[in-house]
Amino acid sequence: MNMRRYVGKDMAECLRQIRDAQGPDAVILSTRKVEGGVEVVAAMDFDLQPADLAPAAAADTTASVALAELAAHVAPGGARAAPGTTGGSAEDMQSELRSLRRLLEGQLATLAWNDLTRRAPVQAEVLTELTQMGLANDIAASIIADLPARLDLQRAQHRARAVLAQKIPVAADRWLTGGGRVAFVGPTGVGKSTAIAKLAARWVLERGPQGLALVSTDGVRFGAQEQIHNLGRLLGVPAHAVEHRRELEQLLADLADVPLVLIDTAGTSQRDLRLGAKLEAIAGSHPALEMALVLAASAQAGAAEESLARFASVRLSCCLLTKLDEAASLGGVLSALIHARLPLTWVSEGQRIPEDLVPARAHQLVVRAVTLAEKSGASADEDLLQRRFGGLAHALA
Repeated sequence: MNMRRYVGKDMAECLRQIRDAQGPDAVILSTRKVEGGVEVVAAMDFDLQPADLAPAAAADTTASVALAELAAHVAPGGARAAPGTTGGSAEDMQSELRSLRRLLEGQLATLAWNDLTRRAPVQAEVLTELTQMGLANDIAASIIADLPARLDLQRAQHRARAVLAQKIPVAADRWLTGGGRVAFVGPTGVGKSTAIAKLAARWVLERGPQGLALVSTDGVRFGAQEQIHNLGRLLGVPAHAVEHRRELEQLLADLADVPLVLIDTAGTSQRDLRLGAKLEAIAGSHPALEMALVLAASAQAGAAEESLARFASVRLSCCLLTKLDEAASLGGVLSALIHARLPLTWVSEGQRIPEDLVPARAHQLVVRAVTLAEKSGASADEDLLQRRFGGLAHALA
């Protein structure tokens, strides 16, 4: 057994030294406080026997006690089964060692988080608030890392929210001022048709019905094409329905003199194997066609990340966020947009046309995210914070 001793200012630093020197498969045997920091003993080629565990069990630390308890589980009665006997297979031993490692890493994360709350209580409190908002771990950690030292809690919270707002990509509206050809894509039920109706109504109110055309490529949803024709009649603008790429190509060529063309597409599951081909057919119909993703603010973080990843194949230009009034939390969808670096251009939060469509403002979204977290009573208990940020505590303090 290759056993080495490491000394650092805290648990996280020792863990980093272990991984650099012995790799991710090293097993921690014991930890103890020493002058100026922490001492950790780790080993490679670890032979799990009670004799080897005795020093760890004698150490007065949470991690070493956990190691001894798990060792007793692996080798009942104080003796490890010999290889090839019925006492346990090599696969069983590997599974136990993996469990041991997870347990030890959890214990170290707990120690590191407790150390952070003691040395930097303001940072820990702000990190708790960001977690309650539903932000991704890496984004919350990067915001805390940017906080200046020695801020009081109120100023630290204001600074953290400002940093978050800066991270949210926002694009100024250009369709209602400069026109364009825009196809709205996204999963089923996110509100693409309603968003188009609101944009079209705003154009008509500001400029009149001239210079606007509506197009539907949705031949799947019952009544979708009739819906676009009804909207056109209400607004006094031409509306068209097409089903194939060649029809769309010809129509866009015929509408070359129309400043703004809004295209509604069929709602598609991000798991549809034909999604890529469908999107390519629309995107390739005109060289200046923009693809705008419509995303529901009420979507869970995983669903938002998946939508952004699947629809990114056609080089999305921006995103519209709908159903803000139905969202219980905004941290997940904001994290997804930050990860994808996709600019947000419009936000919709109701059914009124066109009042409930407003330009995206990052600071307003952050305020809304904080308010939703407070209203919903979202909480982040110590166990959650320890699991998420224990390994990063050394960088946050």
